[in-house]
Amino acid sequence: MALRAALRSKCGLSGLLSQLSSRSSHARVCVSPVLVAQQRNNSTSSKVKVEFDQSTGVAVMHMQSPPVNSLSLDFLTEFCINVEKLEMDKTCRGLIITSSQPKVFSAGLDIMEMYGKSPERCGEFWRAVQEMWLKLYSSDMVTIAAINGSSPAGGCLMSLTCDYRIMADNPRYSIGLNETQLGIVAPFWFKDTMVNTVGHRTTELALELGLLYSPSEALKIGLVDLLVPEDEVLTTATKTMTKWLAIPDHARQITKSMMRKPTIDKLTSKREADIQNFVSFITKDSIQKSLRMYLEMLKKRRG
Repeated sequence: MALRAALRSKCGLSGLLSQLSSRSSHARVCVSPVLVAQQRNNSTSSKVKVEFDQSTGVAVMHMQSPPVNSLSLDFLTEFCINVEKLEMDKTCRGLIITSSQPKVFSAGLDIMEMYGKSPERCGEFWRAVQEMWLKLYSSDMVTIAAINGSSPAGGCLMSLTCDYRIMADNPRYSIGLNETQLGIVAPFWFKDTMVNTVGHRTTELALELGLLYSPSEALKIGLVDLLVPEDEVLTTATKTMTKWLAIPDHARQITKSMMRKPTIDKLTSKREADIQNFVSFITKDSIQKSLRMYLEMLKKRRG
């Protein structure tokens, strides 16, 4: 497969925040470290549910990690394992990602994975974030984000990795890379993914101001591709997938690789440095203080 082959020589995990900052071939099998961590989830409830229709070759992945599908290390590990299994199944041609949680697609990175943790744990967490991005952005499958709720920060990133984004037309929902509002800097590969989607100037404004867009605003700038009534998001994604799968796989995959490989290569060549940048940034006293203040604010809101 096109993208799979392009990344074959760089299999493995990788390196949020620039200053805050596999597959198999017929000859060689490269096992992702994320599979080694599979035992981590054996004693916990499933955070994702996959429904695969062999008659259509389409899988639907439901994120179901209450309350808001936060991207914790455990969640990311389970998520990546499931994506890898689908990728290895030659009969699976398309993947729809959606949420089982009300009013939210994903709230993004789990702040508790970045607060009060050891450098080693922070590095492990960041590798898993990188792995999620790499697996989705380089996937040979057609990927559609069925965004049935708000999708800030890492949730927005997840949707940006997909080939097509369909969002519920509900003005109460929002989407965007709003890291700066938390005192965090989106790393270069977050930035590159958004630039590839909406252009340089729009991305510059969005990232510097930490903007969150309503569905209609997101559609206007090209952050999402289609708005539909909330109860039609998944059915529309299924219908849209049929159109994408009508294109010969090899032609679509080669074209996708041509468009995305430079961005992927940029990260894979700087993985370890990016991990170290993230760890050194997130463990700074000033950043830990900002995260503590944000958590205290959330606690007061809930109280």
